[in-house]
Amino acid sequence: MLVIGLTGGIGTGKSQVATMLADLGARVIEADHLGHEVYRAKTDAWREIVEAFGLGVLTPDGEVDRSKLGAIVFDDAEALDCLNAITHPRIRRMIQERIGRPVEMGREIVVVEAALLLEAGWRSMVDELWVTVSAEDRVVRRLQGRDHLDEQAVLARIRAQMPQDKRTIEADVLIENDGT
Repeated sequence: MLVIGLTGGIGTGKSQVATMLADLGARVIEADHLGHEVYRAKTDAWREIVEAFGLGVLTPDGEVDRSKLGAIVFDDAEALDCLNAITHPRIRRMIQERIGRPVEMGREIVVVEAALLLEAGWRSMVDELWVTVSAEDRVVRRLQGRDHLDEQAVLARIRAQMPQDKRTIEADVLIENDGT
């Protein structure tokens, strides 16, 4: 079995590449979706998040409001570190648990799609690292259209992540995505 780590900054096309690989028969494990599981109400991680960031990060239904939480952590490196310390170990365990399952399903290629794969220290879980990259101005336009964020909010999210050049140094495969 081959485990491909697929990473790249926000808005560089990771999800599109993951979809293409899934269409070719790979089993895709999306770290972001696992993060949603970690945030579920009344879980241990949920309790730690509420303790660290307060009730103001919750929706009226008591769920973690990721956009409210994002507004806090993407402007504050210490807050982001705190959130990552709560969520990353849990997500790592979930990924490791799922990596073995595709063999049971007859799949030979697993793709771990994770924007923070390198930052979280998950490189050792994958055999190859594929990195998507895009010009910053393209990323800004994509996220303004996709997520309806203003330029300052997009740039804060970009700056909160590892710089593109640091990811590309680690890449076994580099996917340049400045087109559609």
